[in-house]
Amino acid sequence: QVQPVESGGGLVQAGDSLRLGCAASEGTFRNYAVGWFRQAPGKEREFVAAIDAISWSGGSTIYANSVKGRFTISRDNAKNTVYLQMNSLKPEDTAVYSCAARPFGGSYDYTQYHYWGQGTQVTVSE
Repeated sequence: QVQPVESGGGLVQAGDSLRLGCAASEGTFRNYAVGWFRQAPGKEREFVAAIDAISWSGGSTIYANSVKGRFTISRDNAKNTVYLQMNSLKPEDTAVYSCAARPFGGSYDYTQYHYWGQGTQVTVSE
C-alpha cells in the first residue's frame, strides 16, 4: 500500500514550465505504476501520463496526445518520487493535477488506480 502526495503546482504564464512531484508518503513506488490525471472545472477527469514500475517494464511511459512532446514523466527511485515535467504550458492545461498508483503497469483508465493523492492546482494564464 502506498500514499501518493503531490507537490509543485502553481500559477504560471503560457509558454512557461512547471514540474510536479508525486512522492510516496507511505510505502514505496517500487512495484507500482504511477499515473497523472487532471480535471478542469466542469470537465471529466483526463489521463495525462503514466510510468510503469521498473520491475514491470523498466519504466515504460505512455502519454495523452494532448501533452505528447510537451510533458515528460519520470521517476527517481532513490527519492521514491515520480515527476511530471510540463513545458510549453497552455491555458487549456489549467486543472487540478492528481497522481495515482496501481500495481506494475500503467493505464489510461483512472478507475484502474487504487491509491490517489489530494491533487495540486495548476493555473496557466494567457
